[in-house]
Amino acid sequence: MDLSQQAAATFDVESNAQEEDRKLVAAILQKDRKATAEFVERYADQIYLYIRSRLIPRMDLVDDLVQEVFLAAWENLATYRGDSPLGSWLHGIARHKVENYYRTFLRAPLSLEEAGPEASNIVMEVDIDELLDRGRLQEKVRSVLTGLSEAYSLALLWRYWERCSAQEMAMRTGKTEKAIERLLARAREMFRERWKND
Repeated sequence: MDLSQQAAATFDVESNAQEEDRKLVAAILQKDRKATAEFVERYADQIYLYIRSRLIPRMDLVDDLVQEVFLAAWENLATYRGDSPLGSWLHGIARHKVENYYRTFLRAPLSLEEAGPEASNIVMEVDIDELLDRGRLQEKVRSVLTGLSEAYSLALLWRYWERCSAQEMAMRTGKTEKAIERLLARAREMFRERWKND
């Protein structure tokens, strides 16, 4: 099979998948319970895993956020045009729900406990960017993040996992860029301390 035949075959597969997605959406909009169940069965696990990986340590919120994603999808299903895969469309909703959670939580002022004086006495020995980028250290990173306060772990996840700049985080939360930078500095320091002691 030459390149043009491979391209045509790939296009046919994508077109068939998009047509299948449009049919599934049409059936759901017609209140077909089997189609709705298929929709949930097809996408629930990947949405759950995506959200779970981004809400460390708040695992207690994962199920609620997954439900919010599917509710938002059903409320907006009529707007799905079928230009992209249904899974990608749903993943976009999940990404926005996670960002909304980050934004809402980080808008709140830090408690005195979270902004405690011990954070300023920590020696900087570990490069946080390097640690977060190493796939083989992912489990240790998760463990350390779970041990941090929610504000610190969310700030680090948003900055390094979602690659959101401090300026973007400030804009989305309504805080000043300096406040976000201070939060990130304290979060990095606490991360480093726990990393050394884990």
